[in-house]
Amino acid sequence: MSRTISIYIADDHPIMAGGIHEVLKTNSALQVLGIAHDGEALIAMLQDRRADLVILDINMPKMNGIQCAQWIKEYMPETKVIILTMYPEKSYIDQLLQVGADGCLLKSRGSSDLLEAINRVVAGKSYYDWISEFKPETITQRVILTQREMEVVKLIIQAKSSSEIAKILFISPETVKTHRKNIFKKLKIHHVTELMTYALNHGLT
Repeated sequence: MSRTISIYIADDHPIMAGGIHEVLKTNSALQVLGIAHDGEALIAMLQDRRADLVILDINMPKMNGIQCAQWIKEYMPETKVIILTMYPEKSYIDQLLQVGADGCLLKSRGSSDLLEAINRVVAGKSYYDWISEFKPETITQRVILTQREMEVVKLIIQAKSSSEIAKILFISPETVKTHRKNIFKKLKIHHVTELMTYALNHGLT
């Protein structure tokens, strides 16, 4: 790199974001402008000051990585985007290619892979080197949700409250909360935005 590359990091897990920052600090050609913990905060940062590159977690509250990448490529196409994910799901790759993300990397990869990805995309190339590690269907995806849980998922992503879902399904709000807890536990997710991604990948929207 012959010039300083400005970067934003977006990850809702402070420890992960901090770890990425520490990796980038090892290269004097990389300048981290800021760290966002949700998609909307990232977009606000970009509107205030543009960057050469954004490193995005795929699962974030308010706007997920795919939605952010789509916004960036529409309004700031010169900004490069690398997506990080814990889940090696092939459907993510299809969505990332569709919105124009420049690269994707599993969080399980090492710091050298991240720096290589940055070098590659800054040079105008793409970085999908580990696409072979992404599977068409993972064990997480094959976790069986009950019919009732599927109904609850569909209503949650429609922004229905627990009381509204209870009335629609003729069950108690406490039962809805139990279903919600079980759904999040089965899918190993923590945010409704992650549930949205799951729903999109499985045709539940």
